[in-house]
Amino acid sequence: MKKIIGSISDIINLTLHVGMLNIVFVRVSTTETDRRLRIFHENLKTAEKLQTLDQGSAEYGVTKFSDLTEEEFRSTYLNPLLSQWTLHRPMKPAPTAKGPAPDSWDWRDHGAVSPVKNQGMCGSCWAFSVTGNIEGQWFLKNGTLLSLSEQELVDCDGLDQACRGGLPSNAYEAIEKLGGLETETDYTYKGHKQTCDFTDRKVAAYINSSLEISKDEKEIAAWLAEKGPISVALNAFAMQFYRKGVSHPMKIFCNPWMIDHAVLLVGYGERNGIPFWAIKNSWGEDYGEEGYYYLYRGSNACGINKMCSSAVVN
Repeated sequence: MKKIIGSISDIINLTLHVGMLNIVFVRVSTTETDRRLRIFHENLKTAEKLQTLDQGSAEYGVTKFSDLTEEEFRSTYLNPLLSQWTLHRPMKPAPTAKGPAPDSWDWRDHGAVSPVKNQGMCGSCWAFSVTGNIEGQWFLKNGTLLSLSEQELVDCDGLDQACRGGLPSNAYEAIEKLGGLETETDYTYKGHKQTCDFTDRKVAAYINSSLEISKDEKEIAAWLAEKGPISVALNAFAMQFYRKGVSHPMKIFCNPWMIDHAVLLVGYGERNGIPFWAIKNSWGEDYGEEGYYYLYRGSNACGINKMCSSAVVN
């Protein structure tokens, strides 16, 4: 009988203990939920300010990043190294385009752009920007569109800092030293740094050098139409809340010297009289307009002209 009573007591004590754990867990969860709700409401106010003061046609509002603080968003998805200008490796200037820019151009219509990818919770935008550029350059030289490996750069580029950021200028140099890039299929993206597993026999594309492109937006457009998609960088503050349309934030929201996100310029044109750049992002197809961000063209908005570059494939 004692054994049975003892067993019942043990069960009661265990049940109470588990119950207390549940209560503590619920309290923690509720506290975090409350915090996220507060952040969400503050972010809605920021999105409303962006909306009220936007000089383009953009719609800002609820996105998959709406419950993150600015600091969380920056440290998880952006790349603070881009605005550390002393780190930048000097690059050879690109020759200007042979002719003026056509009225509009989009490399998606010409087969030079792979589907939108997702960098996940890793500040590896620099790798996606560079592979996107090389995919375009390889296509223009060889007629084959490959999806190239960002994970190879995250793991094997000793000049950059994997998920903590990097510079396109460094990435080009690392690719040259490695001997090229494997495909996404052979070296799959994991979204965190691993031991380098590069195999030179699996190289699918290589580059010969890299170039820095003009900071003049008309020349950028002409070069893009003639030579292919361009690796660029910009201040991504407004991008946290962007849903669709042509974004044209005021400078107060989008300091052109504080660039923190690398992307791929694939085209340009006009929408209802508003000139835009078409930008391939690396936050998945559920971001913006099917993974794309459209930014006002003609005012160097958000520093879009500050860091334009391309690989060279001979």
